[in-house]
Amino acid sequence: MEEGKVERKFPVKAKLKSKARGPKQTNESKYWSSFKTRQIPNLISVPSLTFSPTPPHSFAAAHSATLTLFSSQTLSPTATISSFSDAVSCASFRSDALLLAASDLSGLVQVFDAKSRTPLRRLRSHTRPVRFVHFPLLDKLHLISAGDDALVKFWDVAEEASIAEFIGHKDYVRCGDSSPVNSDVFITGSYDHVVKLWDVRVRDSKSSVQVNHGAPVEDAVFLPSGGIVATAGGNSVKLWDLIGGGRLLFSMESHNKTVTSLCVGKIGNDFGEESNQFRIMSVGLDGYLKVFDYGSFKVTHSMRFPAPLLSVGYSPGCSTRVIGTSNGVIYASKKKVKESEKKKEIESSSFWRVAPVELTEKRVLRPSHFRYFHRGQGEKPSAGDYLVMKPKKVKLAEHDRLLNKFEHAEALVSVLESKNPENVLAVMEELVARKTLLKCVSNLGVEKLELLLVFLHKYSTMPRYSSLLMGLTKKVLEMRADDIRASKALKSHVRNLKRSVEEEIRVQQSLQEIQGIISPLLKIAGR
Repeated sequence: MEEGKVERKFPVKAKLKSKARGPKQTNESKYWSSFKTRQIPNLISVPSLTFSPTPPHSFAAAHSATLTLFSSQTLSPTATISSFSDAVSCASFRSDALLLAASDLSGLVQVFDAKSRTPLRRLRSHTRPVRFVHFPLLDKLHLISAGDDALVKFWDVAEEASIAEFIGHKDYVRCGDSSPVNSDVFITGSYDHVVKLWDVRVRDSKSSVQVNHGAPVEDAVFLPSGGIVATAGGNSVKLWDLIGGGRLLFSMESHNKTVTSLCVGKIGNDFGEESNQFRIMSVGLDGYLKVFDYGSFKVTHSMRFPAPLLSVGYSPGCSTRVIGTSNGVIYASKKKVKESEKKKEIESSSFWRVAPVELTEKRVLRPSHFRYFHRGQGEKPSAGDYLVMKPKKVKLAEHDRLLNKFEHAEALVSVLESKNPENVLAVMEELVARKTLLKCVSNLGVEKLELLLVFLHKYSTMPRYSSLLMGLTKKVLEMRADDIRASKALKSHVRNLKRSVEEEIRVQQSLQEIQGIISPLLKIAGR
């Protein structure tokens, strides 16, 4: 005879609406979440990302001893510069995007033609690794560089000569930025916790303003007004009023680990009334991207990535965001644009490509695709989807937690202090099963023994609990007789216990007498 097949059915709840476990998304969170993320893998640690200031806003990524240029439309590499003898640390486009400067850890700064990628100038600027190189935004002739020798230099690119050296930092200089309103003014940030404001017209190597971030400074940027600076170091991002003499305006401490990079970006025109407003984007070793509205001093969006983040960039056209990680992956996010705007972008960027790129259809997400598993908690189910509910985690009581740790005496004392008779009986029964109840009673101190006697006095005569507590009372009196004789408080509790037991005995005797009278009458009535 064939055995019947056993079917297993898993409990599911059909056609339930999705329920977000986090807070409801704001309009700005929806805006930033609309960026579709794509991975650019197989690189080595990406410490620097920078966008071209002119359309089509290609971006350069530094990784290992290579600088790679990517298209912001297709997110594919367009050129590679590998004429470096050491790891590339930083890169910067000139304001007209015709020149591209890059530095490496050998102390060399190279200036390239951005179109042909041929080296034009080689500036042997520092004796130690160069960590920061930058073209002033409103200047086409000069370059700023700084590095681990704590020196800051101002260069004439055409002459390949250093115009000025700025000495003042006491540790590695790792970052900086130039003023968006004055090409003669720039800032530098150092591991000596200090951010300094320099003016190239002042030749005595003294900074105009300096602020102390309170931690090694990893990045520093000007805000568009030119009067406020954002600095990153430790787990905080701070805003400083330079016009007010370096006054601290706000400190954002929403990261859990070191903040590694900052950039300032503008919300696109499709965001309604708040479009064209600027935001600060910060990334850190905790894997989080934070979007900070410095007008209202609050974080408006947060996103988690599966690796420590080292760099962040945002295109001036508000359409592309790139994030570099320590494991060699670039998370490039592209804003979905209308068909008409997409055609304009492709036409404007045609001279950057050898051959036109066909518009591809939207790919369907499949289980083998990375984005399939990162669609977000607020993803709405389809009509035929089933939602399997995850059981909620039960929070254990204190005595249960102690029992799990086999701390039996502490569990007994904890449940006695809670004064819940059901829980006390449950713990005592568990200790009986573990054969440790009498051992716990023998180890109780005088104060804890008093708690036990109070409980026995109150509940040992109750019928629900008497089967266990009366036997326990007898054992307690036998085991701790010496301690009871030596303490007046314990003697008082024992006397009260004795009176309650005697009272219960009298009640039971009276009930037996009544039962003896009623039982014959009930038998007669039953005939």
